[in-house]
Amino acid sequence: MLLVYNNPLTLEKIKEITGLEKRRSRSIINELISKYDDDDRPFRIYEIAGGYKLGTKPQYSVWVKKILENKKKHQISKAALETLAIIAYNQPVTRLEIEKIRGVSCSGVLFNLLKHKFVKISGRKKAPGNPLLYKVTDFFLMHFGLKKISDLPKLREIGIK
Repeated sequence: MLLVYNNPLTLEKIKEITGLEKRRSRSIINELISKYDDDDRPFRIYEIAGGYKLGTKPQYSVWVKKILENKKKHQISKAALETLAIIAYNQPVTRLEIEKIRGVSCSGVLFNLLKHKFVKISGRKKAPGNPLLYKVTDFFLMHFGLKKISDLPKLREIGIK
């Protein structure tokens, strides 16, 4: 429960979920606190704000900061999300085809999506000027929790014709 509950978990909430009496829950949590504090685990249970929360031990905070900084690097703007959606549903697709759908230039957005490995160049279109073709990457699938591109919802399922 502590893994999935974002706020401190109160004894009352634990009782509501499990049916365990508060005294029994407190005893179990205290045993876990002792066990986790004695072990070489990177986490422990903190008593905070009237409840309990699973957190990282201070000596591991440097690693957590690195993970969070890396996560921030992959935050996506609205323009990038729109561009990604167009690429995902129309791949392989050229920059001009993306811009025709979006109605605005997407060179800068495409550059950033390439830099962050959400999209890749998949070849050239056999058309005047041989424009580059773009498609989404495995990193895109992983980031959005997809096993394969066909796992995307159908456009009609999300209200788009």
